[in-house]
Amino acid sequence: MQKIKSLMTRQEEFRELRDQPSDPQAEQELINSIEQVYFSTDSFDIVKYELEKLPPVLNLQELEEYRDKLKQQQAAVSKKVADLILEKQPAYVKELERVTSLQTGLQLAAVICTNGRRHLNIAKEGFTQASLGLLANQRKRQLLIGLLKSLRTIKTLQRTDVRLSEMLEEEDYPGAIQLCLECQKAASTFKHYSCISELNSKLQDTLEQIEEQLDVALSKICKNFDINHYTKVQQAYRLLGKTQTAMDQLHMHFTQAIHNTVFQVVLGYVELCSGNTDTKFQKLQYKDLCTHVTPDSYIPCLADLCKALWEVMLSYYRTMEWHEKHDNEDTTSASEGSNMGTEETNFDRGYIKKKLEHGLTRIWQDVQLKVKTYLLGTDLSIFKYDDFIFVLDIISRLMQVGEEFCGSKSEVLQESIRKQSVNYFKNYHRTRLDELRMFLENETWELCPVKSNFSILQLHEFKFMEQSRSPSVSPSKQPASTSSKTVTLFEQYCSDGNPFEIQANHKDEETEDVLASNGYESDEQEKSAYQEYDSDSDVPEELKRDYVDEQTGDAPVKSVSRETLKSRKKSDYSLNKVNAPILTNTTLNVIRLVGKYMQMMNILKPIAFDVIHFMSQLFDYYLYAIYTFFGRNDSLESTGLGLSSSRLRTTLNRIQESLIAMEVSADPTATLTAAEERKEKVPSPHLSHLVVLTSGDTLYGLAERVVATESLVFLAEQFEFLQPHLDAVMPAVKKPFLQQFYSQTVSTASELRKPIYWIVAGKAIDYEQMLLLMANVKWDVKEIMSQHNIYVDALLKEFEQFNRRLNEVSKRVRIPLPVSNILWEHCIRLANRTIVEGYANVKKCSNEGRALMQLDFQQFLMKLEKLTDIRPIPDKEFVETYIKAYYLTENDMERWIKEHREYSTKQLTNLVNVCLGSHINKKARQKLLAAIDDIDRPKR
Repeated sequence: MQKIKSLMTRQEEFRELRDQPSDPQAEQELINSIEQVYFSTDSFDIVKYELEKLPPVLNLQELEEYRDKLKQQQAAVSKKVADLILEKQPAYVKELERVTSLQTGLQLAAVICTNGRRHLNIAKEGFTQASLGLLANQRKRQLLIGLLKSLRTIKTLQRTDVRLSEMLEEEDYPGAIQLCLECQKAASTFKHYSCISELNSKLQDTLEQIEEQLDVALSKICKNFDINHYTKVQQAYRLLGKTQTAMDQLHMHFTQAIHNTVFQVVLGYVELCSGNTDTKFQKLQYKDLCTHVTPDSYIPCLADLCKALWEVMLSYYRTMEWHEKHDNEDTTSASEGSNMGTEETNFDRGYIKKKLEHGLTRIWQDVQLKVKTYLLGTDLSIFKYDDFIFVLDIISRLMQVGEEFCGSKSEVLQESIRKQSVNYFKNYHRTRLDELRMFLENETWELCPVKSNFSILQLHEFKFMEQSRSPSVSPSKQPASTSSKTVTLFEQYCSDGNPFEIQANHKDEETEDVLASNGYESDEQEKSAYQEYDSDSDVPEELKRDYVDEQTGDAPVKSVSRETLKSRKKSDYSLNKVNAPILTNTTLNVIRLVGKYMQMMNILKPIAFDVIHFMSQLFDYYLYAIYTFFGRNDSLESTGLGLSSSRLRTTLNRIQESLIAMEVSADPTATLTAAEERKEKVPSPHLSHLVVLTSGDTLYGLAERVVATESLVFLAEQFEFLQPHLDAVMPAVKKPFLQQFYSQTVSTASELRKPIYWIVAGKAIDYEQMLLLMANVKWDVKEIMSQHNIYVDALLKEFEQFNRRLNEVSKRVRIPLPVSNILWEHCIRLANRTIVEGYANVKKCSNEGRALMQLDFQQFLMKLEKLTDIRPIPDKEFVETYIKAYYLTENDMERWIKEHREYSTKQLTNLVNVCLGSHINKKARQKLLAAIDDIDRPKR
């Protein structure tokens, strides 16, 4: 209260100060004039400060003035403070009242606390010791109940190892892991018990044991995938939170499975073939082990190898299918349920997907390397063709598996099988060429009787092409085949079977029905049709064509009209045989070889160029043999008739240089390269001594020549038929070779007809006898003759005899229209040139003699046209132009000589000499002879 009173007294003082009249501006200036030091901390000593400021010499007046100033400043500060206090007085009073109220409340609280302490003392005295004891016992009871429960749990935990063992035996891995994890969780709850710490370590060991068994179970998936088994394993790994680890382990197991599988398969065959179970083979590397496989067991071992590898790849394929299916299910359930843990699950799923996709290539690469090692471990060049094709077929199927498995082009396998194939094929082809030479040297060129509808597709060797041709054969079935989805090998053999099973019953059991009975068709319709030939019927021009194309595979006779059958009297010389292809046993063997080559090429396209090159050599050698046997005649080129085209000559020279081994003396200095080249070549074949080409009765082996030449033409047609198939498999960079082969070689086959049949034509008619008869004729007659000369009749008799012999030959061999046309053309051309040569031998000739020449030639033409259908008559103008040149004047003859260079120098010289004296003088003769000499000079 004393403090309050003092405060109030001071307030009164402040109020008095405030009530004094003042100038606020002056007061503020006074306050501002106060030194700053006066506003510093409370510890500031004002008196000391002022005393120190006094000057050494004191002036009373100055001191009083300074004192008054300080008093004014103090009065201004005091007044300012008083103003501020009075402004805050209401708040101060209010706060003072609150302090008074608080003091009253504290006094009341002291009374309440006193009363509370008194009541607590009364309750303490009234609370007995028995009540507290009861509560303590109840608490102890609760603790004991909890302890009993814990002991029972501990007892259960002690017995879990028995149940875990049972579950592992039942392969219930998810249940075992779930139980083990629950036990670990429970054990962590009771870890304060000493017995539990030992149990916890035991459970950890059990969990590791389960993981080991789980890894073993995972490895079993690699060889025999079981959905239920794999589902359990994956669930178990998911519970462990090790799905990524499981995937890494799975790929390791697949790699190990491939290695173990191939080793065991090859080891089994090696031990079986060696006849003992010596452990030395087990210590060998896989690469060395493959070299011990015998040729007899090579194919079964390869098949078993591929079957075992197929099982591994199929397991991997089904593993991927399982994951795809379960990923979709998990995605669906995740979208319907909560999103908790979705990110982690998606990460695992993405990792597994990438790992599986990457594993495809890795596993296929391992498979390729293992099979490559096996393939290169044995020399396949000693294998039979069918066995080698079987090996190629297995590898081709394996490459198809690889393409479906991971989209691989199997470069490793292709390269290894290409090496083996090229090596095998070189040896095989060399042997086949030697066989072909032997066949050609023993060939008697007899007709091989085949049916009229013969097609190379009927041969076993070309059966593989039927499937590729089926859409074009049956267009109505094509949409159905293209619309149906192609079934992959994995889909086809997913549940059962194996694409590498060796099934003997798959071999083609069909027999080849290509040979005719004794060369004749037995169809009654054909027999009756041939009986209705009419020798006087006219032949429509459009029906004069070659025999029906064999490539169509149709039987032409069964649907032809009577007119067509009648027309064959003049089209072909064979009236009792249908238009069956003309070929020999050797031709058929070459065609079969081509089929085998194409089989290999179809299975293994990387060696297509090598195969096609070897196929071309077969055709080259056959063509060269036909030319050597029947067409080689140095006198042909001297005729100047262009019988052999420059293309044919170029082709024959190329074949001789590249394929034919010419007989050369042994040269010790010959290089190794030359020796290798000779090894690639084949000796030139020699015609069989059984083939006689010198008998006039057989038209100098015409039947054999026809069979040989037309078989070559037939072979060329088959090559033309196969061109699209060869072009489809030929590498783009090598296609020019194929195009050149067809344009330069295959297309020249028919050109061999001219030189071969020219030899027959040159011997079939006695042209020398005709020249002798013509020499005996007197041409300087003075009157026009009405009777032709005897040499014409003699020549026509020769042609009639030639026609009869031709008919005799046609009873043995059908002579196609192009052949008969070429024969007649050659004979007529030779006859006409012989006539011109005979006229060129005439020493003297009158105008009437020239008229007689024309009469003779017209008689010859008239009779000849009845014997042959060829129109126009070959070289008709050659004779007529020469006869008419006799009547030309000097200037016309000079121009005529320069324009007609087809005549020989002798013929032109004789023409000029005969004309001398009639209408050409000696001077003109010299001029004309000089012109002839100018023409002849470039020829020399």
